[in-house]
Amino acid sequence: MEFGSEIQVLKSKPSLTHVDRDGRPAMVDVSDKSVTAREAVAQCRVRFPAAVALQLRASGLKSKKGAVIDTAIIAGTMAVKRTHELIPFCHPLPIDGCRFSIDWDGDNSLMIECEVKTTHRTGVEMEALTGATVAALTVYDMCKALSHGIVLGPAKLTGKRGGKRDFAAKAKRRAGDER
Repeated sequence: MEFGSEIQVLKSKPSLTHVDRDGRPAMVDVSDKSVTAREAVAQCRVRFPAAVALQLRASGLKSKKGAVIDTAIIAGTMAVKRTHELIPFCHPLPIDGCRFSIDWDGDNSLMIECEVKTTHRTGVEMEALTGATVAALTVYDMCKALSHGIVLGPAKLTGKRGGKRDFAAKAKRRAGDER
């Protein structure tokens, strides 16, 4: 979606979903929505200074605090299950599935991907975003003794299925990609 077209979408929908007709914050009433299978995928990048990335690669992504990837997956999963406690107006949801993929993306970056599934009346976009970003924060925490120059982000929703409409982010081509 181009930035300009995103503005058009916002202009065509005059009200936000978490504001009532008096302009007060309100949780969306989902009681009339159908229970359907829903899933969302989000990503968050963790960029390391070159020397730190080399050190982490050499250690098998272990730090003095322990196994970086395993700890990030556990923290991200816990965050997915508690999103409703962290983000106002998120509904507590039964989480049917939560999977993480964490791998090097280039020489100095880890890409964290979180996929969340539920069968419910509302989607799991916020759960996927929360899982990916808390996993990234955990990587930062596990590695900050090596450098405070670690950069998180961007964090973004890359896809969702179920509900009113599906969404898939357009992948950006990188130099050398053969897609």
